Amino acid sequence: MTYKAPQRPQFFYTTAPLPCPYLPGRMERKVVTEITGSDAERLHDRLSRAGFRRSHNIAYAPVCPGCQACVPIRIRVSSFCPDRTQRRVWRANSDLEGFEVPPRATAEQFHLFQRYQRARHADGDMATMSFYDYRAMVEDTPIETFIVEFRDPSDRLVSACLTDRLDDGLSAVYSFFAPELASRSLGTYAVLWLIERAEELGLGYVYLGYWVAESRKMAYKSRFRPCEVLIDGTWRLLTEEEAKGVGLTTTLAADGPLVSIAAKEI
Repeated sequence: MTYKAPQRPQFFYTTAPLPCPYLPGRMERKVVTEITGSDAERLHDRLSRAGFRRSHNIAYAPVCPGCQACVPIRIRVSSFCPDRTQRRVWRANSDLEGFEVPPRATAEQFHLFQRYQRARHADGDMATMSFYDYRAMVEDTPIETFIVEFRDPSDRLVSACLTDRLDDGLSAVYSFFAPELASRSLGTYAVLWLIERAEELGLGYVYLGYWVAESRKMAYKSRFRPCEVLIDGTWRLLTEEEAKGVGLTTTLAADGPLVSIAAKEI
């Protein structure tokens, strides 16, 4: 008889309430779990399909009582159809070249990251990150991760996107860009680049984290159509009406369901 080691139990924890970074006047709570061990890749893949996101070696998802604003969203690569604005953004940045580099923090990246934070999120926690904090964000990863560096014809770094590789797609973890080039919509361009790259790799999705229809800085994600949202444990297409914030209902933010979803997946 072949010995089979017992499966290590996966523990989930709930954080204390903190002010919501997306919607003023609301509080957020998260369920978190550690991504470690020889099975980290598989665990991360399944948690991502269950609506979790990664930060360092932690996977997290919102479990905010009384709020259902955060909805996991992903782009369906094979049928993606850019709208007129997205086509314009793609053309406007045709002079840029994207390079996939290992998850190693550099001074050049950090300088760009600092300028972006100070210009766009000066009141946020990330604006005070040191180089060592940034290095941990980039390098402390238990799964396959890379950075896409976008450079102009003079080889200047103008944008970057920390990205995870999943078994069914690419996950945009965090992107930043030169604030003086805001008119070029480099955040949108990074997503378009990831869609094209996922198609080249034969992957089905680009995961964008959470769509928050009521938040100006998070609502843009529904513009990449067709896209899917995770509702009551099932991924389905987002409708035109829902993309406008009409008629979308989900139990994702109630106490506990994401934990049960993850447990079922694992």
